[in-house]
Amino acid sequence: MTVHLINPSDNSFGTAVITPRWLFVLAAATPSEAGDPVLVDESIEQVDFATIAPGDIVGISVHTGNALRGYEVGRQAHARGAWVVYGGIHATLYPDEVLALGAAHAVVKGDGDIAWGKVVRDCMAGNPGRIYEGGRIEGQQFLAGRWDLMQPDKYMWASVQTIRGCPKHCSFCSVWRTDGQQPRQRRFQSVIDEIVSLRRIGFRFIALADDNFYPVTLTDLRLAREQNNQARIDELTAIRAERFQLMEELAKLPRDMVFFTQITMEAAEDGEYLDAMRNANIKGALVGVEAVTPEGLKAVFKDFNYSGEALAKQLQTFKKHGVHVLGSFIFGLPTDKPATFDATVEMALKSGVTFAQFVMMTPFPGTVDFARWEKEQAKHPTLVGDIPVTRYWLIPTEVRPKMFTPHPSMSAEEIKTRTQLVWDRFYSWSAVWERSACTPTLKSRVAFMFLSKLYRQMYAGTGISTDSARRKKSKNTARWMAKQTKRLFQAKPMPELQSPHWELPAGLLAPENHNQDQGSPFVVMPGR
Repeated sequence: MTVHLINPSDNSFGTAVITPRWLFVLAAATPSEAGDPVLVDESIEQVDFATIAPGDIVGISVHTGNALRGYEVGRQAHARGAWVVYGGIHATLYPDEVLALGAAHAVVKGDGDIAWGKVVRDCMAGNPGRIYEGGRIEGQQFLAGRWDLMQPDKYMWASVQTIRGCPKHCSFCSVWRTDGQQPRQRRFQSVIDEIVSLRRIGFRFIALADDNFYPVTLTDLRLAREQNNQARIDELTAIRAERFQLMEELAKLPRDMVFFTQITMEAAEDGEYLDAMRNANIKGALVGVEAVTPEGLKAVFKDFNYSGEALAKQLQTFKKHGVHVLGSFIFGLPTDKPATFDATVEMALKSGVTFAQFVMMTPFPGTVDFARWEKEQAKHPTLVGDIPVTRYWLIPTEVRPKMFTPHPSMSAEEIKTRTQLVWDRFYSWSAVWERSACTPTLKSRVAFMFLSKLYRQMYAGTGISTDSARRKKSKNTARWMAKQTKRLFQAKPMPELQSPHWELPAGLLAPENHNQDQGSPFVVMPGR
């Protein structure tokens, strides 16, 4: 009997940018009596079904984007006589669909750090349940990844999680509904221990795969004080203090390390926090800009962001404090006009964001936008073949629409074309070369150029284009670029690097206990 953990993907590039964290966390959660699991990341290479035997256990994590491929993997594994178990955001939201279409024997809803071990033991006994409630576990229960099972030559960045949950309620995001609005923070000691273990094997680039690395804003604290809510003040102060303590410890790690995370725009108002990030070698962060107009921000429940000149100034603040921004922008909002596209790329260039992604408005399950859209579609259903468009993830990729909600003034084709032009302009050779000046050496500038072009190729070339020939060409180009770029991120292992000796409070388990530490099993990084 063998346990297989499979990360499904339609696109295999031979090399991946960031490790799919859930694979290695569930490997750590696998009971020792089941042996070491076999890990397959299909963004690197497709699964070989001949390796799956009757009685094996196959764990598959699905989010909305890879659900169709995930179901195919599950059906083939089931046909070979294996126990098939699903988890992830999509499985949490649609367990019945997973059971019906993915040939699942069992589904884990919510966190899998603890639940996965029970599933495996039940399968080994030949009697798995159908639904396992993983819930939302506390930070001290997060598991560390089994990085000894990784192919280090296949990834540019490793990933470590420090916190789950986001207190915001953006209409396009499901994280605050699936992971909750209450931040669940991992102990900083176990975070540092895991990072040290990754640096030992040669990783110096680490993604802090958090829902929101900035869980407490200055506004949150001000409102709690105005309400004279001492319990809330104490809670927020404790969370904030733990964040600063983590960053203080990150700053003590080898100076060649580089960290990247995800935060909200409000962090620009907190110079002390941004300075701590810079000192901790957190060089960059994905920041959800979403829209550059007041109307657009209001449409996505994100009117706590600035727009216009104030937005440009706010984005520039990150860079002044030494934190580079990957700005995330959404097109296809009902308030968008043809001029919005030019205004957005101008803002991205003017504000000095180092990277940017420009995505089509997509109603993801579990979000406010999706619920509103699904309700509207119920009146006059749209079908693609015999599949309702509100189940677009079940539509084959080659015929799947790129826009799902009709726009009041532009066609889907026009929005797609204008979005592609924005990608092309922001990632032109001249624009990328100019931005690469933020790096200290010529080698770093070359790495920056390759990474920028790779990012554009992976996410724009394969994501927006609907022509199959163009998509195939984009995949082939990205595969070649990924191989070249990986060499620029390789670092010499530091096997002698030691973790600090932690004096933990009474009652807490030691950070090196890999069954009680950290992770994000069956969960993907925000952004879906």
